[in-house]
Amino acid sequence: MLAGLTGALLMVGAATAEATTMRYYPVAPGYQLNVRSGPGTSYSVVRVLPEGSMVPIYCQAPGTSVTGPYGTSNIWDNISNGQYVSDTYVKTGSDGYIADRCS
Repeated sequence: MLAGLTGALLMVGAATAEATTMRYYPVAPGYQLNVRSGPGTSYSVVRVLPEGSMVPIYCQAPGTSVTGPYGTSNIWDNISNGQYVSDTYVKTGSDGYIADRCS
């Protein structure tokens, strides 16, 4: 019985680790990318990502419409607490939302 319980716990642990794996997306080649304090160009720049950066997307929010190498969109990607980049500079493979809306 103990072996069965241990196996069940290991399976739950593996599923939890799988669910928390974060995917990273590439910033458009040849671009340094402004990271802003909110989802729009009116928010202050908090840092600049160097060329070749990869970013996680925790959630997405509507904001200022921007035209970039991947089209025109008002979707902004939350890459860290209080840090947003325009989705038009991130290769997500989609023109729409790929993550939950930020709350």
